[in-house]
Amino acid sequence: MLKETKELLQSFYGLDDETFNLSEEVIKEIEPRFEEIKKIREYNQYKVLKAMQEANLSDNHFNWTTGYGYNDIGREKIEEIYASVFNAEDAIVRPIIVNGTHALTLCLQGIVRPGDEILSVTGKPYDTLEGVIGIREEKGSLKEFGVTYNQVDFLEDGNVDLEGIKEKVNDKTKLVMIQRSKGYSWRKSLTIEDIKEIIDTVRSVKPEVIVMVDNCYGEFIETKEPTDVGADIMAGSLIKNPGGGLALTGGYIVGRKDLVELISYRLTSPGIGKECGLTFGTSRTVLQGFFMAPYVVSQAVMGAIYCARMFEKLGYEVLPKYDDPRSDIIQIVRLKNADEVIAFCQGIQAAAPVDSYVKPVPWAMPGYDSDVIMAAGAFIQGSSIELSADAPIKPPYNVYFQGGLTFDHSKMGTLKAIEYMKKNS
Repeated sequence: MLKETKELLQSFYGLDDETFNLSEEVIKEIEPRFEEIKKIREYNQYKVLKAMQEANLSDNHFNWTTGYGYNDIGREKIEEIYASVFNAEDAIVRPIIVNGTHALTLCLQGIVRPGDEILSVTGKPYDTLEGVIGIREEKGSLKEFGVTYNQVDFLEDGNVDLEGIKEKVNDKTKLVMIQRSKGYSWRKSLTIEDIKEIIDTVRSVKPEVIVMVDNCYGEFIETKEPTDVGADIMAGSLIKNPGGGLALTGGYIVGRKDLVELISYRLTSPGIGKECGLTFGTSRTVLQGFFMAPYVVSQAVMGAIYCARMFEKLGYEVLPKYDDPRSDIIQIVRLKNADEVIAFCQGIQAAAPVDSYVKPVPWAMPGYDSDVIMAAGAFIQGSSIELSADAPIKPPYNVYFQGGLTFDHSKMGTLKAIEYMKKNS
């Protein structure tokens, strides 16, 4: 580290010698992991570059269309490139998909029919999908339309219950749902090898069943994606990994052409499908963000590893550990009490480029059974690929650290979190 950098950290950011020395020690320890991540990043960068070149991407594809959006060559080119990168037959990539939950909802509503069963084989899905499926009563849920739901929970050791999957796949099972990321659960995220094993298990019981993967937070973490190992349909958010911090909004769906067509009829309406829908001038930022995504994701993963090791050194339990295999960008740190959770999140906010002066506090967020605190100073509202942290204010006091467009920013977030925790101890 440059002498000037150390002086800046100490004078402007108030970093003390103890924390500075610990940081330097951790950087040396985790450098071998960084080399592994750089190799994955390089492969994924060339994969995206190749797809754009093979698609003959031109600046003509950045132009606007109006009205219905017929013959939007930029929209069509984006979807061609996404399908290529994710080794899929077709894709939907649109700014009118408001988030990852919306993308997943379109998949479910497009594919299942009354009398069908959805089987989640990775326990209960994200809270936001509970109302969609009908696990939680909501108007317009799939349950109201006669779709049933079942699930297979993880084993006590945290692994997928493959035998349980075999037992629960039945004649009514139309779609098997896999959530790749741990999300806000204390469990490991699924590697591509884990996902392949699940798909192979499902196919051994019912070859024709449709496998859908929630790929949120997982894009470009490994050299393969779920669609490379047999997933029929996959969805995610553009303000997470694949947007590279530049996409203003949107979501994507990739997979089998026949399934994408069915889903497109829910996106718009039967008979219209993918043929309409403006991109509102977002083609350039979506594509440029996708081009940047392998690098940005690598930075976020490096930041998560740094955060994990720093807090391990300070005596805290973390998941995953700094040297564990990773399949998403989320790092969980288990703190000791509510005060530490609040201080951690306030430190992350203080490290933000946007709204660094704001002091986050716990509040009664709808849909949660306790107060929640959220820290995010992002260029794109709600962007999960930018540095953020949030946590429910209740035992076991897990805080969820994620994102960072650059490693240096993720590092600063960790250092400010530690500084604030020290000040409030």
